[in-house]
Amino acid sequence: MRVLAVDPGLTRCGVAVVDGGTGHRATLVHVGVVRTSLDLQTGDRLAQVHSQLTALVAEHSPDVVAVERVFAQHNVSSVMGTAQAAGIVMLVASQAGVRLAVHTPSEVKAAVTGSGRADKAQVGTMVARILGLAAPPRPADAADAVALALCQLWRGRAASRLEAATGAPRRQG
Repeated sequence: MRVLAVDPGLTRCGVAVVDGGTGHRATLVHVGVVRTSLDLQTGDRLAQVHSQLTALVAEHSPDVVAVERVFAQHNVSSVMGTAQAAGIVMLVASQAGVRLAVHTPSEVKAAVTGSGRADKAQVGTMVARILGLAAPPRPADAADAVALALCQLWRGRAASRLEAATGAPRRQG
């Protein structure tokens, strides 16, 4: 299974493509950051995110696109930009006909570290350890995207099997 994972943000989205399957070690295919300029209007920034993510989907042909669920923070403007970017991720997946998965930040942290309260340094360290990397991907948004991809590989398969067995689709977004 190939997962394209996006840690959404309006200024930068961490992106990762990870391959993995039952009994196979996860392999990092691509990691990076989609950036937009603060000088642009929000609509233009969202259009850039859309364009860059569409190109990544075309290049890597993922089986699933995973995005982190936006949670409320104290800074409303930051939450709005993150939510808008997450919506673009969902749109890109839909337009490409690729299945979408949504995971909470605590679910992602728990999947890779064993604790839903892990900090960014712990997540980065575990991502590097799991994938056999010399160092965590940088910046932290990229490491978060890799963690999200790993979460989808490990937890998403179980959710898909449950969905197939019960006939009830997993609630997305």
